[in-house]
Order: sequence, then C-alpha cells, then structure tokens
Amino acid sequence: MAAGAQVRGVSSVMHVRCPDRLPEDTFRQVLDLLAELSPVVQALPPSAALMEAKGALRYHGVDARGLGEIVRLRTVALLGVDVRVGIGPTITVAATASAQISPPGGILAVDPGEVTGWLGPLPVDALHGIGPRQAAVLRGYGVDCVGVLAELPPATVQRVLGGRAGRLAADRARGIDPRPVAPRTLPTSTSVSRTFPRHTLDGAEVRAVLLGLVVQLGLLLRRRGQVARGLGLTLKFAGGPSWEKTRRLPEASGHDDDLRTMAYRLIDAAGLQRGRLTGLVLRGEDLVGADQVAQQISLDTVREDRLVAEEVSDRIRAKFGPDAIGPAATLLRVS
Repeated sequence: MAAGAQVRGVSSVMHVRCPDRLPEDTFRQVLDLLAELSPVVQALPPSAALMEAKGALRYHGVDARGLGEIVRLRTVALLGVDVRVGIGPTITVAATASAQISPPGGILAVDPGEVTGWLGPLPVDALHGIGPRQAAVLRGYGVDCVGVLAELPPATVQRVLGGRAGRLAADRARGIDPRPVAPRTLPTSTSVSRTFPRHTLDGAEVRAVLLGLVVQLGLLLRRRGQVARGLGLTLKFAGGPSWEKTRRLPEASGHDDDLRTMAYRLIDAAGLQRGRLTGLVLRGEDLVGADQVAQQISLDTVREDRLVAEEVSDRIRAKFGPDAIGPAATLLRVS
C-alpha cells in the first residue's frame, strides 16, 4: 500500500488553535461558536479544539476552507479572538497544519492527495504527536524530516521509539490516523485564590495560605457534591509573570488530605527560591459528581478518623460560617 493510502477521502477535520493563555470563559465561548456550526466538537484544553465538518459542509453550502473562514470571522467579530484553523483529512494532519500558521490567525487546508507531499519536508518535530524527546532521538539517527520518517519501515521506527510510540509515529508520518473526532465539552473547573498584601517569599506563610486554599476548595467541592480529577496551581509573581501547573490526582477526590498532598507537590515542583509571590490560585480540574466515582474501601483508621473530623468541620462551618474553623497550624512545618 502506498504511503498515505489510508488517508480519508475528504478534508473535513478542523483543528482550531486559540491564542495562548486565553481565559477559560472566552475559550468556552469559542467552543459554543463551533458547536453552532457542527454537532461534533471536541474540546482540547486549555486553548484548542477539534471539529468534524463533514456533516456540516452541505448544510452551510461551503467547502471545508469556507467553513474555516466562517469560524475565524465569527471568533474575531463576536469575541475579538483570532484563531488558527488547520484543515485536513485526519486529526494529525489538521493539528500539524494549524501549528504551521503564524499567530495571530489564519487558515491552512491540506487536501487528501497533498498530504504526503506536504508533510514530507516538515521538520520531524513539527509532526503532531512527536514530542521533543522523540524528535531528539530521531534526529540522532539522521531522521530530521517527516518524509524520511515516512520512508522508514515501521519495525525500524518501533525499535527506535518503542512499540506503540514507534507504530503511531510511522503511521502519522504517512498521514494515517484513524481516530475520529469525539464530541467532548470542556471539563468543568472551579478555583479559589488569595492575594498577598505584600510581596512574599516561599515559606511558612505561603504554605499556610496554600493549606487554607485547600480547605476552601475541598469545602466548595463537597458542598457542590463534586470531586476533582486534577488539581492546578498558579503562582503570581511581582512584576507580572506567573507559573502554572496541573496534575492528575491518583483518584478523583474532594477530601482535604488528598488535595493537600497534591497541592504541596505542585508548589514543590515550582522550585521556588527567592521568587516574590503576590498571589496563589488553586483550581479543581475536570470536576464530576461525587456519585459518579467509586469509593475505595479504606482500612486506614487514621484516614478514616480524618474524614470524620472533616465531616464535623464541614458541619461547624455550615452553622457558624466558613471561618469558624480553619486548618491546624500544627500541621505546618515551620523552619
């Protein structure tokens, strides 16, 4: 079978890239605009989305590029957001195309018959799905462009990159990607924040504030009957820059102990030394109903005692206010 022979017959997949650091509310509005054009939209947080346009082209009376122009016109006119729209027969081709468009926005459409010739000259790290480490390994073997990767036997690529990763890389270099666009909305999230009255270095004060945010977030989730599958932390520094990181929780939770452990891992990952902090934002990511998550049976009596204490604390706060009881200062390690 010739390279690219399994590419879909119509370029109907759109990969829409929004500007970096787009506010979540605005990103949701972009997703809503896409949903007005096609019923098959897949959110790719924090600032991208996929849209399957095949069923929408006849309805709107345009080709894929024309629909991409409508997308861009609407986001600019209604939201003031210029987007980059890559169009191709597969997710890999569309996502690779959108990454080749220079900001702030534009449209790049790749027809099925052009896929192999278009992908070939691109640097190997430009192929969607190839990470920096994989690209470095491939370049070490002289594979510096997608065309060279496509010419290698799949078994050779598997030996270089590993079984599954090598198989995917070999297929995608040939334009082969059978994945469909799966409708998926943006996962819900919620956040709590604290601004410092003065510039503050990492230490006991920052850890105490972070612990307080953990308690606030946990209480908020439990009141809403939700649990978080991930936790995000944003550190704001004097002068304007910020640091942000998100990690998946081992299991979905709304309990203070689980949130605190991950929150401390996140702030430790920042490697703060003399950075002057002006604020913290703690986010519960990918929220789902607590009744949708299986509860693990625990034989840890210490953990069970803490959960009972947490329940009691929640009742006290419900009766006397959220500040009636706070995290114990004795839990902090003060240097």
